[in-house]
Amino acid sequence: MSGESPDWSFETLAVRAGQERSQFNEHSEALYLTSSFVFRSAAEAAARFSGAEPGNVYARFTNPTVTTLQERLAALEGAEGCIATASGMAAIMATVMALMKSGEHIVASRSIFGATQQLFGTILPRFGIDTSFVDQGADDGFRAAMRPTTKLVFIETPSNPLTEVFDIAAAAKVAHARGALLVVDNCFCTPALQRPLQLGADLVIHSATKYLDGQGRVLGGAVCGNKALMEEVFKFLRTAGPTLSPFNAWVILKGLETLAVRMRAQSANALDMARWLEAHPRVARVYFPGLPSHPQYQLACRQQAGGGAIVAFDVKGEREAAWRVVDNCRLLSITANLGDTKTTITHPASTTHGRISAEARAASGIGEGLLRIAVGLESPADLQADLARGLG
Repeated sequence: MSGESPDWSFETLAVRAGQERSQFNEHSEALYLTSSFVFRSAAEAAARFSGAEPGNVYARFTNPTVTTLQERLAALEGAEGCIATASGMAAIMATVMALMKSGEHIVASRSIFGATQQLFGTILPRFGIDTSFVDQGADDGFRAAMRPTTKLVFIETPSNPLTEVFDIAAAAKVAHARGALLVVDNCFCTPALQRPLQLGADLVIHSATKYLDGQGRVLGGAVCGNKALMEEVFKFLRTAGPTLSPFNAWVILKGLETLAVRMRAQSANALDMARWLEAHPRVARVYFPGLPSHPQYQLACRQQAGGGAIVAFDVKGEREAAWRVVDNCRLLSITANLGDTKTTITHPASTTHGRISAEARAASGIGEGLLRIAVGLESPADLQADLARGLG
């Protein structure tokens, strides 16, 4: 549906933006399962391949279903463009490879997803791209880490798994003062709760696998930003091929239709869970941006439209006690994925952050007693009863 009103609300954009109906005038978005597209003439084929004429060419880099998802997510983030990828990590890799070269530098928060730490810390250095990791929220530390070669500043807010909240506007000032771009991983909040581009970010990263799909069905990723940056990312995707499949795009489109209502409900359930955990005698500390006890509570209130659905907490008794909680769960799913309507629980030190060194985990505040819950849509009372078995 081209030419949608800029006055549409978020909920309407999530359901309607980007749809282009075929000659069959379908109501739901069409799923185009084809590897290539047919041209009416040699001249049209040449024009499509050169980019002189818009249109679909080959499903590695053009597909109508994927295009609909890209346009819808761009509308939700308030971006000029969006490039969808095979996964969230593919989105990060495509961004770096499209915008950086050997000899350039990244400044990143230390409090980022374990796989992102691995990518920045062990894989990119093989290609001459170094990363300096800085404590979350330490503006002076970020300024000190900047070099003349710094191209990207990368933050994740709220962070995984400790839900640390980073001041996006402040980070943008630090990056832009030195000519660098600010990249924000918006996985935990989604545009339903936070829109980093409005706060000064240049690029937004998503693991669409999480809340954008919302039901744990498919993998996907995306990067959103201005037209010029998206053109560079598109050039990389067209050649290297970390492509989102049309089927996965179609499933994520269905997920976006309920994104706003899910994020509101799951955030409310998470707040209920966080309050209950904070009052439990076997819990040493709770990490949730919606609690007044959170160090960045006031910032979260200004920057986010809700606390999100991730609750982390330290169990008294270290790994043995934490694993006891996990092993006694009968309702919560023991899995490292998040963003699902089904509540999940994981022990980050031995799963999501298990591949990074013990020193790096300690520097990030990830102890052996830490558990992360991604709160879903079940009854909060049932979830609490399930956790109480292991905590008791």
